[in-house]
Amino acid sequence: MHSAESLLMKPNASILDAIRVIDAGTQQIAIAVAEDGRLLGVVTDGDIRRAILRGIDLSEKVSQILNNKPTICKLAATREQLARTLLSQQRITRLPVVDNDGFVVGLYRTEDLVANPLSHEFPVVLMAGGLGTRLRPFTDTMPKPMIDVGGQPILEHIIQRFVSQGFKRFYISVNYLSHVIKDHFGDGNAFGAEIVYLEETERLGTAGSLRLLPRDFDGPFFVMNGDLLTAANFGAIANYHLEAGVDATMCLREYTVQVPYGVVEQAGGRFVGIEEKPMHRHYVNSGIYVLDTAIIDLLPDSGYFDMPSLFGTLMQKDPSSAAVFPLREYWCDIGQVSDLERARREIAKISDYKS
Repeated sequence: MHSAESLLMKPNASILDAIRVIDAGTQQIAIAVAEDGRLLGVVTDGDIRRAILRGIDLSEKVSQILNNKPTICKLAATREQLARTLLSQQRITRLPVVDNDGFVVGLYRTEDLVANPLSHEFPVVLMAGGLGTRLRPFTDTMPKPMIDVGGQPILEHIIQRFVSQGFKRFYISVNYLSHVIKDHFGDGNAFGAEIVYLEETERLGTAGSLRLLPRDFDGPFFVMNGDLLTAANFGAIANYHLEAGVDATMCLREYTVQVPYGVVEQAGGRFVGIEEKPMHRHYVNSGIYVLDTAIIDLLPDSGYFDMPSLFGTLMQKDPSSAAVFPLREYWCDIGQVSDLERARREIAKISDYKS
């Protein structure tokens, strides 16, 4: 049982305060208690992400998104009872512990009670076969995922972050200058990983290369572009996907555009009002996904096929079969030289796995 002291907060605290508690505690949960310490409810990392998608102001009280009827366990519960509770409710990964009077005394985690938790069994597919034409001349002799940022290749940052969070099994899709990648990583053993290479002989796209995956595993797996730097919590993404009960989850990043002029509202040729330099916020595809192996059956037998097309095909089959996960952590898509320069300046934001 883990201490819950650092996870406790008052219900009149803000959602932003809950984010700080969750991030500092690394348990993906905050626990709201009354003044006397009795349990009032919990907020998970997934609750925070869903609140962001609903546009809730993070300065609002956490009580707005509080789950006031969480699954809990009593202090006297046996290990077998705890494991049965967690296994019978797949969406529960954190279990607050209370005494007979309702006071919070600790926390149990799925990974402590159930062998080989599924979230860490997810294989990871990394897309590293692109030409990187927008990053020339850097990519004339080097595949884009192998460009140096902060003393090591982009792809090495990605693999190390996954490994630091308990993920070990990797498939790397390669094409352009593939020998550079394979010579550096080998079988992955030196990096605490197991690496299998998917050899593209033509441009297959971010989804088409999934046809090369061996069909020796079932269940969810990660797919991620090999030119990203991010401080994402992959365990949180995995748990969110499991909680949603969907076939696919696309990670999103908020993108803000400011109109550099005063935007005028008019009606029938009459002036109505003006908004000076408004900000427009959108969610964009971050290039990180969780897919179920069943989705591979939706791929065409051959040819180029990208991830947006795969999600479009999935929506035609079942409009409720995909979820979205908003990233609130650092994220940088290294598509152009200016992005590479920014990543090199900001590399410390994703290097916490080294500590």
